Amino acid sequence: MTQEQDLLVRWRSLPAEQQQTVLDFIQFLHTKRPSAPVASAAVQLSLGDSGTDRFANRLRNLRSQIVASGEPLLSQAALEQELASRRGGVEPD
Repeated sequence: MTQEQDLLVRWRSLPAEQQQTVLDFIQFLHTKRPSAPVASAAVQLSLGDSGTDRFANRLRNLRSQIVASGEPLLSQAALEQELASRRGGVEPD
C-alpha cells in the first residue's frame, strides 16, 4: 500500500469532525509553503461537510494559529472598537 492509499484509508475511518481537522491542518501546512498548490474548492466540497462546519473549523484553526503565535486575542471591548473603526465609526445597535 502506498503512503497516499494508507492516508486515505486512515482518513476515511475518522469521524467527519476529525476529517475536517486533518483538512484544516493540511491547509495550514500549505500556508507554510507558498509554492505548494492549493486544492480546488470543488474537491473540498466533495468531502461532505457543510459550509458552516468548514467555516467554524477554519475559524477554530485560525484562532489556534493566533494563540500559538503569541499574539494576544482582543478583549470584547477591543473587538467592538475594531469593528466600529472598520465600519467607519458606526456603532452597532
